[in-house]
Amino acid sequence: MSDFALQQESEPENSKPHFHGHRDRLRGRFKDGGAQALADYELLELILFSAIPRKDVKPLAKTLLQKFKTISGVVNASPDALTAIPGISDNTALLIKSIQACALKMMQQDILNQPILNSWQRLLDYCHASMAHEREEQFRLLFLNRKNVLIADEIQQRGTVDQAPVYIREVIKRALELGATALILVHNHPSGDPTPSQTDIDITREIINSADGLGIVIHDHVIIAKNGHTSFKQLGLI
Repeated sequence: MSDFALQQESEPENSKPHFHGHRDRLRGRFKDGGAQALADYELLELILFSAIPRKDVKPLAKTLLQKFKTISGVVNASPDALTAIPGISDNTALLIKSIQACALKMMQQDILNQPILNSWQRLLDYCHASMAHEREEQFRLLFLNRKNVLIADEIQQRGTVDQAPVYIREVIKRALELGATALILVHNHPSGDPTPSQTDIDITREIINSADGLGIVIHDHVIIAKNGHTSFKQLGLI
């Protein structure tokens, strides 16, 4: 009998690759201690387990962190940026983006139908999570009722890397359709600098003037960027 045949007979039929034991231990640590029990790359491993069942994903998790710096950077990366990493397939990128979508949906549901002026920090956290990493400008409208309860959250326009067109008539029309009596305007600056431009200031004043005649209040205009946010109200521009 050949040495190869002897080796085959000596191995148990149900032998598993070495990383299976690692996966079981990692899942156990997470079950017992939650996220605090794991390093960032290990949390990414847990996600990658589902998409890549037959491979040691620790090196890939570490590569993702090296490329995108943080877990937030990983889940906010575009699908194209993710699949540019060797080992990340379209299916794996889709799984990572679904994690982001679920997190944003949870944050949105926490503020919808709530008195938003009493949950201002949660609103800022949600807007930052959903807009700060976008590569194009978005103009978002938050619609409030008479009790300042958030009744709708909509993106009105998407634009280029430095501009999103704002149609004032459409802003007012949508507020009337929803029965909103107040608005919070939000847009992002992909440049990373949340400082308002003169165009931002001029458009805000035009919206305020148009809304005022119909009894609609503009509570604030917030600019979101990677490096923070700016509130027109805090700056005295509203």
